[in-house]
Amino acid sequence: MSVVGGQEIAEVRRRHLVALAREIEARGLPCRFAGPGQALLVVYGPRTRRRLMVVATPTGEGWSYLWANGGMADVTDLLLAADRIKALLD
Repeated sequence: MSVVGGQEIAEVRRRHLVALAREIEARGLPCRFAGPGQALLVVYGPRTRRRLMVVATPTGEGWSYLWANGGMADVTDLLLAADRIKALLD
């Protein structure tokens, strides 16, 4: 993979994670970016004090969000992803 390709992937990843962070925060869960190039989204359950790390990764012809315990949602299902994450941390 070229450096330019890597930079483009990082930019797309960040864009998807920013969109998810907005939806998660709208549901009352705090989150922050972590990792090299802020490639991870860490979401906190204020009541349960649990935390969950979410990544966005290319899959097939598109992108998906992935998280622990087999959690997965296509980035085009942004609202579904945020709802599933909230349900895990509530």
